[in-house]
Amino acid sequence: MEEIIQVENLRKKYGAIKAVDGISFTVKRGEIFGFLGPNGAGKTTTINILCTLNQPSSGVVYINNYNVVAHPDKVRSFIGLVFQDVTLDDHLTAEENLYLHAMLYGISRKDFTQRKIEVLKICELWDWRKHKVHDFSGGMKRRLEIARSLIAQPKILFLDEPTIGLDPQTRKKVWDYIFNIRKKKDITIFLTTQYLNEAESCDRVAIIDHGKIIASDTPENLKKMVGGDIITIKTEDNDSAEEEFHQKFPQYNIKKIGKELKIEIDKGNEFLPVLVENLNAKIISMELRRPTLEDVFLELTGRQIRENDNGHIETESPLFDLSSLFTLFNPSHNHDKKTKSQ
Repeated sequence: MEEIIQVENLRKKYGAIKAVDGISFTVKRGEIFGFLGPNGAGKTTTINILCTLNQPSSGVVYINNYNVVAHPDKVRSFIGLVFQDVTLDDHLTAEENLYLHAMLYGISRKDFTQRKIEVLKICELWDWRKHKVHDFSGGMKRRLEIARSLIAQPKILFLDEPTIGLDPQTRKKVWDYIFNIRKKKDITIFLTTQYLNEAESCDRVAIIDHGKIIASDTPENLKKMVGGDIITIKTEDNDSAEEEFHQKFPQYNIKKIGKELKIEIDKGNEFLPVLVENLNAKIISMELRRPTLEDVFLELTGRQIRENDNGHIETESPLFDLSSLFTLFNPSHNHDKKTKSQ
């Protein structure tokens, strides 16, 4: 498949700060490419350079075979961009916002009339075209910005954290529109995100941290770097539980991550009964799940990628939440431990 974006040894410095530090990657025509990383990793700086909004300190970027520094106007003619922050005019209607954008691109009124119908229907905003934007919800504004970016019929659509600040249900709807756009318009989509489930939906993902790409592949191949299943345990005394685990299961690795203990193991469903039977530590909660991109980031950096508004790490749903199932493995286990502690 043809490469529509080529980035070679890209660097961007602000004084002594290396915002982007020698990254290289390619994006294939027609794919959804995700740029995953925590806040401050270099995602927005990279996308701004790709969209000609910022000059690189060094390195080369080609968009559809055009150098972004040498031919910025040509590059802008076939890209669409949705910024991280809302850039709509609240005092204009949805239709007027689209028309203003079309004028900037030199689109004729006849072409605009045809295109606005298409993009507003794709984003399910046709019935709202005469409403002023200040009446729109956050999700509707984001959809309108996506519609606006499609007016010029771009070959590549850049989305900078398109669902940040939206609730999970609205985020899902925005992603439905993204998939629908790719299907109907056959364009390449490059997006930055710090949401793991969004990165999982991409064809390929590059993980960036401190301005460097630390891994790049399909989500499935990236998760194979971790391998096996993930068991997480929370006990009354994690230090003692970790020491006990090392003594009884020296062949396996256990890591303390925040307030939990994490075990990476093959056939976790077979190991769980053995673990519960033999671990004397009082278990508060336990879960079994498949590896996620969060685990990949943790494996590569030793830390977690993001926290939600409550300070808790967002992870995928577990295969099993076993807090209430210990008695299936050993009905007397918790009772025995309570008796010992009395």
